[in-house]
Amino acid sequence: MKRRIGGLVGWIATLALLAATSAPAAPVVSPPPPTWVGSWASAQQIPEPRNALPDQDLTDVTLRQVVRLSVGGEAFRIRLSNAFGVAPLRLTAVHVARAIAPGSARIDPATDKALTFSGRAEVTIPAGADYLSDPVDVAVPPRSDLAISIRFEAPPAQQTSHPGSRTTSWIARGDQVTATDLPGAKTVEHWYQLSGVDVARASGASIVALGDSITDGRGATTNGNDRWPDRLASRLQANARTRGIGVLNLGIGGNRLLLDGLGPNALARFDRDVLAQTAVRHLIVLEGVNDLGTLTLDQPVSPQAHADLVARIIAAYEQIVLRARQHGVRVYGATILPYGQSGYYHPDAQNEQDRQAVNAWIRAPGHFDAVIDFDKLMRDPARPDQLLTAYDSGDHLHPSPAGYAAMAGAIELELFTPKPTRVRR
Repeated sequence: MKRRIGGLVGWIATLALLAATSAPAAPVVSPPPPTWVGSWASAQQIPEPRNALPDQDLTDVTLRQVVRLSVGGEAFRIRLSNAFGVAPLRLTAVHVARAIAPGSARIDPATDKALTFSGRAEVTIPAGADYLSDPVDVAVPPRSDLAISIRFEAPPAQQTSHPGSRTTSWIARGDQVTATDLPGAKTVEHWYQLSGVDVARASGASIVALGDSITDGRGATTNGNDRWPDRLASRLQANARTRGIGVLNLGIGGNRLLLDGLGPNALARFDRDVLAQTAVRHLIVLEGVNDLGTLTLDQPVSPQAHADLVARIIAAYEQIVLRARQHGVRVYGATILPYGQSGYYHPDAQNEQDRQAVNAWIRAPGHFDAVIDFDKLMRDPARPDQLLTAYDSGDHLHPSPAGYAAMAGAIELELFTPKPTRVRR
């Protein structure tokens, strides 16, 4: 009996040993993949004749353009655009490097990287399309400047551009994508064929600022990066809770909600300029002053025409809110700034009533997810139909750099922070 018990014990021990040695190893937990976040973007359009480049300026040249990122990351990728092209666009080389200083073509050569596209140095972008580069595994700090150098052998069949760059670009003959500097290059203050920069980081999201020239930065300092979205990006980076939030400026000078002007109307460009942006979770809408102003730019109109315009503007806002929410994007309505005494629009009392009616709808609960009351901030208390002098660029329509700083400072950063989950007990 003892022998049987001893044999049984030995058998159990053997089974235990086999189980221990054959047990699967603990699974290796891989870190979650990085999140791509939009760090810089610009709205695309067909450039007006005065802002389009002659074909010779995009034939056998290098175009160097500088952009300032909002949020930083451990890697980045560039988005090129042929959105308004009518034929495929071939680019033979694209390089990226750290820009030495705003307003300068100089780069740090030690940081120069050749972009690839599916592993190739050149890329052909179909007509009407954007094209992402392969990721570049190099960290980029927040609020840093990238110089993007594009080699054109032949010009696009139709240019895709963002004329209101407020930033200097350089055009140099030949292949100079790796040149440390571009002395003697032609300078322009527009961006071409360039629509975005994304960064990879552990987590984050982006804000789209959809607007007209007030968002695009008319009245801001050339190469100063002091538009209100720029100032907002700096505030977000200064706050530990919002450092993962990128700001994408999708303003177009002269833009309208309802009709094409300088660039497609806001509803027509909504899918590309809002929903297609990387990791967009928040949308600030500041549009409508050009719709209000152009109504009577050439001649007075009837009271019914005023009422109809207000109703159509409100309906356009409703469309924007509906489409954004369908994609999980929170929408913040910004009230329209006063533009009394504008030398361009010459608004009268009826135009001001229209603006007040639209702003009243924006402020009313239940329409937007939150309201950013730029009108209240920027108006002169003694003359509420006009900009406060301290914030006026001088044309009584566009804010000054001080005005843009005030606008950014008035935006509650809590709008962009995760809301705590309430636990039911």
